[in-house]
Amino acid sequence: MKINFLDLKSQYISIKAEIDEAIGRVIGTSSFVLGPSVAKFEEDFARFCKCEESIAVNSGTSALFLALKGLGIGSGDEVITAANTFIATVAAIIYTGATPILVDADPKTRNIDANLIERAVTARTKAIIPVHLYGCMADMDRINEIAHKHNLVVLEDACQAHGATFKGQPAGSLGIAGAFSFYPGKNLGAYGEGGAVVTSDKELARKIRMLRDHGSEKKYYHDMIGYNARMEGIQGAVLGVKLGYLEKWNKERNRVAARYRERLQGVPIAVPSESADFYQVYHLFVIETEQRDALQQFLSDAEIPTLIHYPIPIHRQKAYLEAGLKPGHFPVTEKLAGQILSLPIYPELRDDQVDYVALKIREFFGR
Repeated sequence: MKINFLDLKSQYISIKAEIDEAIGRVIGTSSFVLGPSVAKFEEDFARFCKCEESIAVNSGTSALFLALKGLGIGSGDEVITAANTFIATVAAIIYTGATPILVDADPKTRNIDANLIERAVTARTKAIIPVHLYGCMADMDRINEIAHKHNLVVLEDACQAHGATFKGQPAGSLGIAGAFSFYPGKNLGAYGEGGAVVTSDKELARKIRMLRDHGSEKKYYHDMIGYNARMEGIQGAVLGVKLGYLEKWNKERNRVAARYRERLQGVPIAVPSESADFYQVYHLFVIETEQRDALQQFLSDAEIPTLIHYPIPIHRQKAYLEAGLKPGHFPVTEKLAGQILSLPIYPELRDDQVDYVALKIREFFGR
């Protein structure tokens, strides 16, 4: 049975008429940068995240960077974030001139270990960026408690958590702002790059809007040094259509995750943890095993593609060593890098396909 890791073509076919009409509308009005489709998506996405404002930008990295810039983070500041994350989280901090301070992962949730955050706070600390990795939110109660105690701002990296909740509150709504990525493979993906910042702070939203458009509120009047980070009209149109399906698609991802759990019971692997406080949206379904490399090859031979998110921790990346990020002691993050494996998961994945993946995993461990 041939299985894809992700099947964006099937998703497109299921909503083809709406997508084609929305793209055609942008082309017909020549609103290729920002424009009404982007404005409508911003309004809808803010409402989805239970925030007052949404600012659409050209990538999730830009969303993180512009939010930090809007918050006044810069040279001499420190920003605490997860050691176990994608490189963009740390890159955005470095772009501002600030210094990223990494904190190891919780071995159960794989998110930043909230119990280790406070010991990383110094007089230079200005912000905490919790990462809602793989579609599961970090412990926002504990993180906000620490932030309040030390007068820090919290910026949520929700780039993998569209629609996830913590105690009923959506990702992006529990910090001063939340940053999202709409990279094509995300739960809410564009047909190219895209991102957004959500916030209920009107002044912060105003600054970020200026920063994304060359520091301008009015054309040719530039009140600050800004950037070219605007969302394209076609991406806004695509995302506007897809947003209407996101809750349904997230439920389907939960269906796939539940079936994996059921079919993999008794197999000597670790599966994602679950808690009543968290509604996960399973951007990825990540298992752990000491036999990761052999299992990955076995599944590849059975035409089951898998990926590793992420094989080399940030503190061991050459570019970030040269940027001053020295190797530290992050045992959980390093252990995860050697044992994690992401299985295929997407809304269109059929039960029989999930069963086939699980069967092959059982076959591997039963050899």
